[in-house]
Amino acid sequence: MAYGKLDYMFGAIDIGGTKTFLATFDDKGKITNKIRFETPKNYEDFKTELAEQSKQINISNLEVMTVGLPALLNKNKSIGVAFGNRDWVNVPIRRDVEATFKCPVYVENDAKLAALSEAIELKEDYRKVLYVTISTGIGAGLIINKKISPDFDNIEVGQMLFEHDGKLERWEKFASGKAIVAEFGKPASDITDPHTWYVISHNIAIGLIDLIATLTPDIIIIGGGVGSHFDKFGDRLIEDLKVYQSNLLIVPPIQQATNAEDAVIYGGYFLGKSKYERSNN
Repeated sequence: MAYGKLDYMFGAIDIGGTKTFLATFDDKGKITNKIRFETPKNYEDFKTELAEQSKQINISNLEVMTVGLPALLNKNKSIGVAFGNRDWVNVPIRRDVEATFKCPVYVENDAKLAALSEAIELKEDYRKVLYVTISTGIGAGLIINKKISPDFDNIEVGQMLFEHDGKLERWEKFASGKAIVAEFGKPASDITDPHTWYVISHNIAIGLIDLIATLTPDIIIIGGGVGSHFDKFGDRLIEDLKVYQSNLLIVPPIQQATNAEDAVIYGGYFLGKSKYERSNN
């Protein structure tokens, strides 16, 4: 949905497994346009659809566009190497988006953009913020002093291996939104049974406690489609984690994401604006 042809300076794209969000912002961070369309399975079709959707906005005013990808990125972040929910391989995303929007383009992992947004939006000041998104898959981003940590550039926490049901399985294989549908026959949004949420929270806790021990965050923010139901399992999750707590392993505060739907595009705005300001100072 477009909100009208208003002045704006920054753009962001969130390429999701089912939907792609395209948004533009003024220099105060207010959304001036927001467009959503189905993400084509084929990359060439995606480029065509993105170019078509871009006609709804006045791209001549764009200073920067930031793209959030559910993918591993190469070192200079111009190419999407491998995607968790698409068979796209080594796609030159920066080049292609620049060709459409005629402005500098920055590319970042979508979970890390969401993490940046949530860390900046926190009311209290935390040095190290861990954002975990639980949707179709599981991803994460670590923010240190309000910046995406380069030391964990391509972490894929959903790929961590744990013993589950007597065999080694990847965390997202038994704790993601896709896993919930496979086990219980319905998405998280349709689950009301407390026992089912007990099982879900336990499966999430199995991976989360390892992240706490390894990354020692000051706070954890849970986002994504499953994370949007934090009120149904948050208390149980914290209880599960406290079981593993010791003098050397402290469970930090855990809370729900502020922007369940728009965290990636807001993160794109914050990253794009910071890079624009640095390049013009």
